[in-house]
Amino acid sequence: MNILVTGGAGYVGSKLLPALIQDGHNVKCLDRFFFGKEYFLSKQFHNLELIQDDVRWFDSKILKDIDIVMDLAALSNDPVGDLNPEKTFEINHKGRARVAKLSKENGVSQYILASSASIYGQQKDVVTEDSEVNPLTAYSKANRMAELESLPLNDDNFCVSVLRFSSIYGLSPRMRFDLAVNSIVLDLYNTGKIIVYGKNNRRPFLHIKDAVRAYQSLLLTNKKSISGQIFNVGSDEQNFSIFDLAKETGNAISDDYELEAQDTPDNRSYVASFTKIKNTLGFEPKYTVKDGSKEIYDALASGQLKYSIKNITLKWYKHIISDEKLSKELSIDGKLL
Repeated sequence: MNILVTGGAGYVGSKLLPALIQDGHNVKCLDRFFFGKEYFLSKQFHNLELIQDDVRWFDSKILKDIDIVMDLAALSNDPVGDLNPEKTFEINHKGRARVAKLSKENGVSQYILASSASIYGQQKDVVTEDSEVNPLTAYSKANRMAELESLPLNDDNFCVSVLRFSSIYGLSPRMRFDLAVNSIVLDLYNTGKIIVYGKNNRRPFLHIKDAVRAYQSLLLTNKKSISGQIFNVGSDEQNFSIFDLAKETGNAISDDYELEAQDTPDNRSYVASFTKIKNTLGFEPKYTVKDGSKEIYDALASGQLKYSIKNITLKWYKHIISDEKLSKELSIDGKLL
C-alpha cells in the first residue's frame, strides 16, 4: 500500500513509519520537521519520502496514488494546546479536516484520524465509544471537532476510522518527557523522587509499541467492520489513578524511592472501556507500564537516551508559539506556525 502519514516525524509517527516500511508499505511522511530529519536520514529507510510541509497548506498533489492516510499531525497535548488555543484549532481541527476532505477528493480509499481519549474529560461512569464526550481543553475540543468533520465523509469508497488513544508512554526516536509515565521515570532518574499531581484522577494508558500495533491491526481488518467507526485504543487493565500509576512506574524501577502525591485543579478523570477494539480488530495490548518504565529508565542510565530542551515538548512549543524570530526560522516559505 501507498501510505501518507501526517505528523510522521513526531513521538508516535517516528515509531510508526519504520513499522509500516517493514510491513512492506511505501510511505510518505508529511511533517514540519521542527526536530529535524536526522533520524530518518541516518537510517536510510527504503520506500520512505520525506515532505516538509504543513497540513494547513500542502499541495494536494502529494495525495496522488495514495491508498491510505494516517493523520497524526497536531499540537500534541492539553497543556500545549492551551498555550495558544487559536493555533490549536487551526492545526488540530481545521488542518486535519482539510486533510480528510482532500483525501476523499483525491481518491484515497482510507483515512485514519488519530484522536485522543482526553475528549471524555470528566466522567463518573466507564466510557465507551458511544458515551457522551466532555472535552475540557482546546486540545480535546479540537480533536472532537476533527472527528465531527471527518466521520461524515465516510462512504462505500472512502473508509473513515477514528482512533481515540489512551495516554501513550514508552521509548521513541522523537522522545517526549511531558507524558505522564515518561515524566515520572525522568524525575525518578534525576532525583530518586516522584512527584505527581491529581493523585485521584483516573486515565487509561498505552505503550507506544501498542499504539503502532493498533494502526497495523486497522490495516488488516475488513473495511466494512471499521468504516465510520470510533475505537478507544488501550486496555481495561491499564486504567490507572495517577497515584497508582506513579507506584506502578516506581516499583518497576526501584524498591527505594520517595513518592509525593498532591491534588490539582485539573478535573480530567475518566475510565475507558476497550471492548469494541478487542472484539472488532482482535486488538489487545502486549506491553505494560512496567515494561515501558524500565525501558526508559535503562535507556537513560545507559546513555542511549539523552534529554534536552527539545525533548521537553511544552517548553519547546512555548518557544515556537511565542518567539516570532524562531517561528520564522522554523517556517516554510515564510508561513509561520
